[in-house]
Amino acid sequence: MTGFRTSTRTSGPLRPSRSKSRSKSRCLAAAALALTALVTTGAGTSAASPTSGPTAIVSMGDSYISGEAGRWQGNSLTNSGSRDGTDRAWTGSGYDPSRVYGTTAANGCHRSDSAEVRSATGTTQALVNIACSGATTANVFRSSNGGQSYKGEAPQADQLAAVAAANNVKTIALSIGGNDLGFADIITSCATDYIVWYSYCHDDQQQAVDAKIDTAMANVGKSIDEIRAVMSGAGYAAADYRIVLQSYPSPIPRAADNRYAESGWSRTNTGGCPFWNKDSDWARDSLVPQIANRLKGVAAAKGAQFLDLRDMLQGREVCAKAAKQVSATQPASATTSEWARWIDSNGTQGPVQESVHPNYFGQLGQGRCLALIYAKPTGNYTCRNTAGSGASGMYLTAVS
Repeated sequence: MTGFRTSTRTSGPLRPSRSKSRSKSRCLAAAALALTALVTTGAGTSAASPTSGPTAIVSMGDSYISGEAGRWQGNSLTNSGSRDGTDRAWTGSGYDPSRVYGTTAANGCHRSDSAEVRSATGTTQALVNIACSGATTANVFRSSNGGQSYKGEAPQADQLAAVAAANNVKTIALSIGGNDLGFADIITSCATDYIVWYSYCHDDQQQAVDAKIDTAMANVGKSIDEIRAVMSGAGYAAADYRIVLQSYPSPIPRAADNRYAESGWSRTNTGGCPFWNKDSDWARDSLVPQIANRLKGVAAAKGAQFLDLRDMLQGREVCAKAAKQVSATQPASATTSEWARWIDSNGTQGPVQESVHPNYFGQLGQGRCLALIYAKPTGNYTCRNTAGSGASGMYLTAVS
């Protein structure tokens, strides 16, 4: 896959064709495996119970809740130094991703200090993150029931058992299923089709999603069953805690909301959003809602609350007209900057796996969404941002 700001072409992509012959590339970068401790804030170590010990919210699942891309406060074209203040890993003389991701910078789980649960302040005494970037449902299941270790860590349900024993867990937030559907491959294919093959991706990628989604959703349901089994084994009754299953926000805007023209190379070389208009509209208005609606159905079937994040980044996406890149004259700001990481497929400014995830500002927004639904014991909600406002402007709307 040709990367962000690497093209040497002097003319823009041609109009997409329907036929294509290509080899797939992948966006995810593999990191060395390392054993990693649980990331907690204020969690005690003594034995607890559903009625004693520090209260806790636990986040489980994949990169959209682990904190992937929390390193970045917006996107800047400057490749040196602090990248105009966007790179939180800048030490003044070099880059240290562990300043943001802690020990999980090494194994790639990328649990950032701004991750959703860590940003859900004012809720419980302990904010516990056991999610891991790249995780599938198989990495959530208990090992005794088909669960698989991932990036040197035990299955997340097995990790949850220890957390439930040491804390009074009140809420478990779960984001999972996207990697079962091959979300990274979809992004790679669509970007490659724009940059290399001059063809659309939405037709064949929709077929791929349709072929996988029933199995993926069944396994999301099993993930919830596994979590309930762990909590029951730790002495919790169903009324002692809640599971909040959340959907995914769209990191790219609709075509009408993109500030870069479809022709030429500005979407690739400047914006970091190399997608055709039709593919952008498909992702924003078809794929993301399809996944959200199916996840809502799983939540209903399994007695979980549903947090709909499909519109969470509206107006704050990569290349959105309502947002701005950071520069020497346009500082990083939660009110003006993009809330999602752009595609940097050659790793010019960090690992590829950070691409198209909520960044530092986006994660603060998601954290506020989690805090808001924590205050709602029942019901399903969608969470949106307020234009021109930071995380404090997030608000919930009830959905049936």
